[in-house]
Parts: sequence; structure tokens; C-alpha cells
Amino acid sequence: MWLNGGDTPGEENTEIWNAIGSILKSKNPQALVTFHPFGRTDSSDNYHNTSWLDFNMFQSGHRRYDQETEGKMYAQDNYKYVNVDFNLKPTKPTLDGEPSYEGIPQGLHDTLQPLWTNNDLRRYAYWSVFAGGAGFTYGHNAVMQMFSSGDNPAYGNKKLWIDAINDPGAQQMKFVKDLILKFPYFNRIPDATLIANQGEKYDYLAATRGEDYALIYTYNARNISINMGKIKGEEVEASWYNPKNGAITKVGTFKNEGIQEFKPSGEPIDGNDWVLILTSKQ
Repeated sequence: MWLNGGDTPGEENTEIWNAIGSILKSKNPQALVTFHPFGRTDSSDNYHNTSWLDFNMFQSGHRRYDQETEGKMYAQDNYKYVNVDFNLKPTKPTLDGEPSYEGIPQGLHDTLQPLWTNNDLRRYAYWSVFAGGAGFTYGHNAVMQMFSSGDNPAYGNKKLWIDAINDPGAQQMKFVKDLILKFPYFNRIPDATLIANQGEKYDYLAATRGEDYALIYTYNARNISINMGKIKGEEVEASWYNPKNGAITKVGTFKNEGIQEFKPSGEPIDGNDWVLILTSKQ
């Protein structure tokens, strides 16, 4: 896989990036080629219609909502990049190639700021994949710079990369994949109309479904009100999926009509995240 560009503004030096992309594709037709754009931008902004770009990559970046000062689009709402790319023609896969890294300061450059945690990485992963993303890129401050004893750290890092590869966020990414692959992959679509009580920022509820299943993610254990009847069947079976460990807890059977409300376990606080699984009763 080739990442053209290298974390750079896509609107600059377009002749160079198009030349490199064309050469990469012509000389390596078996390899996938994309473009690594600058923070808060998307490869589709400049290169979606090129013949060399196989899939889109966006960089949702490392800032909090309240740290936005440049008018960059979408702030932390990385699912909005997927929404744009999902509706482009020709259709190409897309994913978040650089979200906030685990263990890196919020805002990136001020080492006195709080660090992004595994909670944030799960949020970015489920938000973007449920929006239709073809995958997700996990990052860690220490691993990004391969930090070893005696190195000069960047971004305030103090952890050895060999230890950081076992941090919670790294371990929890597999549960995103496990959940998605429990169901038919290619008939899954994003469907915001499932949600009857949509919220903003950390209260946002991400929803996706196939013909006989639906998945809804809450980052902070909000009550989830579902517009039923979006998947087939007169009844649905409901379960909770724990993104921290992949455990599934069955809830019960519900009529597939009207609006049904589901309450996650625990306090409604950021990081107490859950996925509601609805499946058509056989």
C-alpha cells in the first residue's frame, strides 16, 4: 500500500502528487494507492477522480472541539468526512488515516494538555466505521516515533514503543473488526434514520445496518431511542456489545415497530461506550 503526499496540503504541488501517484499505480498495479492529506482534510478534496487513487484517506487530526481556531471542517466529527466520501461518484472506499493518537496531547503541540486515551480511539473508530468507513487507522504517540530509551521525545512522549504496543486502545481495536465481521459486510450501509433522539458532539449516536441487523454506538451510555422497522422481521432480538472487551449481553426480544428505547449499563459519562445490536428474530 502506498501513501502518496505524506501529510501535506492536497491543494499544493498537485502536479507532483499526480505524477507520483500515476507512477506508483502504473509500476505497482497490484498495490493500493491513496493520498495522506493534511490535518482536517481529505484526499477526496483534490484527488478523488484521479485514476491512481484507489481509496480515500482523511486526517481527522488531534484537536478537541474547543481547540479549533482555523475554521477547519468537521472538527472532531470524523464521521462527517465519511458521509461526504460515501456519496461521491465513482464510489471509492474511505477511512480515517490519522485520528487523534493514544497518548498524544490534545491539540498535539502543548504537552501540558491532557492526553488522548483509548476511550477517544474507540469513539473515532466506531463513529467512522459505522458511517460507512472501510476501516480505521489506530495510532499511538510512542509507536509513531518508535520511541526507545535515550531518544529525544516528540509531543511529550515518555513511554517506550515496545510497551506502548500493548496499551488499551491497541488491544481494543480488534473488537471493532470482530463486530463488523459478525455480519454480512457488503450489504451494510450507514443509516442515521434509525435514531429517534440524535445528539451532537459526544452525544452523537452512530448507526449502521444490513437487511436483518442494526448496530448503534453510544460513547457515553445515552439512552438510545430507535425508529423500529428499518430491518426485516416482526420482532428483533437486542444485545449490548462492550467495545472494551467484546463481551455480548443479551437484552430480550422487542416488537419491530414504533419507537423503542434502550438503556445501556452504567453511568452516562464519556468513555462508558456501548454498541446496541439488533437482529431480526428467526
